[in-house]
Amino acid sequence: MKKFKKFYIEITNICNLACSFCPKTKRTPEIMSLDTFNKILEQIKDHTSYIYFHIKGEPLTHPHIDKFLDLSYEKGFKVNLTTNGTLISKVKDKLLGKPALRQVNFSLHSFDGNENSTNMDAYINDIMDFVQEALIKSDTLISLRLWNLYEDNATNLQRKRNRDILEKIENTFNLPYRIEEQISPGRGIKIHERVFLNQDYEFKWPDLKEEEDLGKGFCYGLRNQVGILVDGTVIPCCLDGEGVINLGNIHKNTFSEIIESKRANDIFDGFSRREVVEELCRKCGYRKRFNL
Repeated sequence: MKKFKKFYIEITNICNLACSFCPKTKRTPEIMSLDTFNKILEQIKDHTSYIYFHIKGEPLTHPHIDKFLDLSYEKGFKVNLTTNGTLISKVKDKLLGKPALRQVNFSLHSFDGNENSTNMDAYINDIMDFVQEALIKSDTLISLRLWNLYEDNATNLQRKRNRDILEKIENTFNLPYRIEEQISPGRGIKIHERVFLNQDYEFKWPDLKEEEDLGKGFCYGLRNQVGILVDGTVIPCCLDGEGVINLGNIHKNTFSEIIESKRANDIFDGFSRREVVEELCRKCGYRKRFNL
């Protein structure tokens, strides 16, 4: 029985933003029903204990996210949720106090990556208000992510925006240091009990239009992570946001059958040999980070 540390479930592929770093999905807009979610949980209960509301879409746009959390708890799952944070003040009552909610990841770079963003103060203040309330009312972990660094020199505007965001975080937690003095790209720091901050370089989503590499290397797809899109399509990792590597659909076959299919096993065995068998994987820059 294959077990996964990270099991991504896309409860909606609809997003309220249009960030430059996140390609808009070409799939039909869809919101997962509670019945489909229950079906998924029943099929994966022997494969993981942790589920992640993430792939494409903004999970906080889902009108029944509170019911999804309640059902997750009822079925014995812990939930990690990734959000751009723009709706947190409107839906926080659906999140706070939910025992299934293990961690909330805030993609703070969403503000800088969205050309329609206008009020950074209000954006950060709403997130900080939620964080402080969550620390009092729950055991939820908080991860603040700022993944907009570039390999070359950043623009002065980007530096200023990042500094403004970090300064607000520093002031919220009365930090006696500047975050830049403690952090390095790719490695997070603990800034408060149950609150962590991570900065990293921006990465490009894999795309069949990108240049193909030599096909050597490793990835944790189908080894410690797997995903299910909103329509039930099973994918090997959270970066296959269009379902290019369609391993099957939970409405037609069980999840256990799908991950033991020939295509799934070819991917797994290929990475074991440090060979990349799927075209999309050979065009994935994120995979090169593992350097294994």
